[in-house]
Amino acid sequence: MLAGLAAIGLLPSPALALSAKPRQRVIIDNDFSGDPDGLFQLAHHLASPSVDIPLIIGSHIHVGDFLDKSTRQADNAVDRVRELMDVMRLTRRPEVIPGRNAAPPRGTPAEATPAVRRIIAEAMREDTKLPLFYAAGAGLTELAEAVRLEPRIAGRLKLVWIGGMEHGDLLPGVPARKDKEYNLAIDLPAAQTLFNDSAVEIWQIPRNTYRQLIISHAELALGLRPAGALGTYLLKQLERVTDTVSANLGETYILGDSPLVTVTALQSSFEPDSASSPYIVRPTPRIGDDGRYVPDPDGRPMRIHTGIDTRLTFADMFAKFAAFA
Repeated sequence: MLAGLAAIGLLPSPALALSAKPRQRVIIDNDFSGDPDGLFQLAHHLASPSVDIPLIIGSHIHVGDFLDKSTRQADNAVDRVRELMDVMRLTRRPEVIPGRNAAPPRGTPAEATPAVRRIIAEAMREDTKLPLFYAAGAGLTELAEAVRLEPRIAGRLKLVWIGGMEHGDLLPGVPARKDKEYNLAIDLPAAQTLFNDSAVEIWQIPRNTYRQLIISHAELALGLRPAGALGTYLLKQLERVTDTVSANLGETYILGDSPLVTVTALQSSFEPDSASSPYIVRPTPRIGDDGRYVPDPDGRPMRIHTGIDTRLTFADMFAKFAAFA
């Protein structure tokens, strides 16, 4: 029946497809050797035609982290990125660079590592008018170092960060958590540099918001089935975690890095914005040594996402992954 409707012009031909061109640049920085939610995010970004990805940085996690206890976490992250791109059989590939393998000690001078130099070069480009986003799903070591070395880049990019503790006043009646958020604790001084001492515009997806990206095993298995080798690879990465953790994780997983795609690649068509994911704008607070926020009425405006459009995120992800079957 559907074929008949297509034949008489009531449905689009299978060959007909909407097209999109890049309208923003996105530097991706994530801990790809750790939680595999970053690999879902990376594959989704790589499959999104509205973004140009000039650079991917493999970053470190916590020293001795159970997901990667090695001393070469950033190098392992780069290996995982290249492995994913092989599975996706990409012909055009972004540049991939490891960051530091651990956070620098507090108070040490900024170092012009290869990743830092490349961030600065991309931010200072004059041959493109595409706005630049820095999509970070882990710690903020590399961007903080880059801003310390070249403060001018602060006005030439926006940071989209999966990380940071809850803003308690936005969650009335909810008991406050006292533990530092995972990504914040990877390199607290780096977050303090960017919040407290820089002019970088921040779009934050804090812990209570990125935890909304919860998906069941049943939905993942069904949604990834049409994705062929890519779907099999991503499921195996999730199994790597469930096999490592002794606790019973139940039948869901949080793809907490996926909002990086939602608020960049999946912005609205007219008047581009992450319009379907609610947010508030307020002065950027300072971050104290305990990881909590210190209000700063004179701080520059920042965006705090209080919700993420999970329907758009997951539906788009599964549709794009199926295209790589």
